[in-house]
Amino acid sequence: QVQLAESGGGLVQPGGSLRLSCLVSGYTIQYYAIGWFRQAPGKEREGVSCISRGGGSSYYEDSVKGRFTISRDNGRKTVYLQMDRLEPEDTAVYYCAARRTILTTPLSCASSDYDIWGQGTQVTISS
Repeated sequence: QVQLAESGGGLVQPGGSLRLSCLVSGYTIQYYAIGWFRQAPGKEREGVSCISRGGGSSYYEDSVKGRFTISRDNGRKTVYLQMDRLEPEDTAVYYCAARRTILTTPLSCASSDYDIWGQGTQVTISS
C-alpha cells in the first residue's frame, strides 16, 4: 500500500523560498506519476505541478511557471517542489498525490486522476 508524506511547509515572507518534499513509501515509486496540488481557503483544489514516473515530463500551472521546480529522486523515494519568489497568493495547504501509470500514459495534473494522497502541509506567505 502506497503512502505519501509531505514535509517542508511553513511561514515565509513574500519573495522567499521553500522546498517541499513528498516521501513515497510502501511500493516502488518508479511506477507512479506524482503531483503537487494546493487548496486555499474557499477555493477548489488545483494542480500546481506534476511529474511523470520517469521524470521526463512535467507540468506547471501558469501562475507558478518560472518560480516553482518539480523534481524526483527515485532512489530516495522522494519528489520535491522547489518554490521560489513566493507570493501571498501561494498560501494554501499543499498536497502530494500519486497515480499509477504505464510508460505511455500521458502526464495529467488533474486531481481527479490521482487516487493516493498525502495529509498536506501548510504554506503561508505573509510579511
